[in-house]
Amino acid sequence: MAQGAMLDEWYPVGLFSQLGDKAYKTALMGEPIEVSLDDGGSATVTSSDRRPLPVCVRYGHVWSSLGAPQKDLFSIPEADQPGRRFVDVGVVRVRCSPLRAVENFLDIAHFPFVHTDILGAEPHTEVQNYKVEIREDEVWATQVKFYQPQAAKSASGGITTEYMYRVPAPTCSVLYKTCPPRPSEWDVITLFVQPLAEDLCDVWPWMALFDDVTPMTDLIHFQQTIFLQDRSILENQIPRLLPLDPGMEIPTRADLTSVAYRRWLKRHNYTYGAQLVAQ
Repeated sequence: MAQGAMLDEWYPVGLFSQLGDKAYKTALMGEPIEVSLDDGGSATVTSSDRRPLPVCVRYGHVWSSLGAPQKDLFSIPEADQPGRRFVDVGVVRVRCSPLRAVENFLDIAHFPFVHTDILGAEPHTEVQNYKVEIREDEVWATQVKFYQPQAAKSASGGITTEYMYRVPAPTCSVLYKTCPPRPSEWDVITLFVQPLAEDLCDVWPWMALFDDVTPMTDLIHFQQTIFLQDRSILENQIPRLLPLDPGMEIPTRADLTSVAYRRWLKRHNYTYGAQLVAQ
């Protein structure tokens, strides 16, 4: 059963574009739910006992909660920026803690070893100094720079890519990275994670890009390739839940974002999918 402050957060539960006449059965934090369209074409979400749950539709996804959200879904201003292409990447099921999925997305050091010749390559393995801070109760990492052989589908060659990471909710992260066709803008790549259980999640990536050339299928395939490479790593991490006790693992200088994320989770009692003490 869901517990802690995470009960009142918003979570992605499906793509709005894929809803049809038949209810879509899924789960949220261990509870069976159904997502469907009402007679007026609006999304509805109900619990297993037919109780209506909170609903909002944003960034191509249906969002819901088992509790009573005290605030609106976080804002991504680029979602309203003219000229961007919005990419619903789909869903990948991962046998890991939803918090582990987010933390992996925040990790820079694994690029050359997991995403070889795409997001990283040897001998370019060093993580340069970067900045981590809390802004308006969100975790931010800025001034992140890393050499990438193919930073995006639109990239024509290797470049040093600049990143910014933002964690606006316990199971969501927003990445801003160098936009190869428009260096003055940022590509936006998000990770929306639906916690099915404490050790199982559905991951819904979504992108807002400046790329008028690449076919949509190629954009989706590129991002799915990246995350499927991550899945094998995530499903083999031990312990399966994300450790929040600082004594359980020894971080390095490259792990500043992870350390800030774990402290932020613990401070807010975001503990669904976390391991609080060593076992």
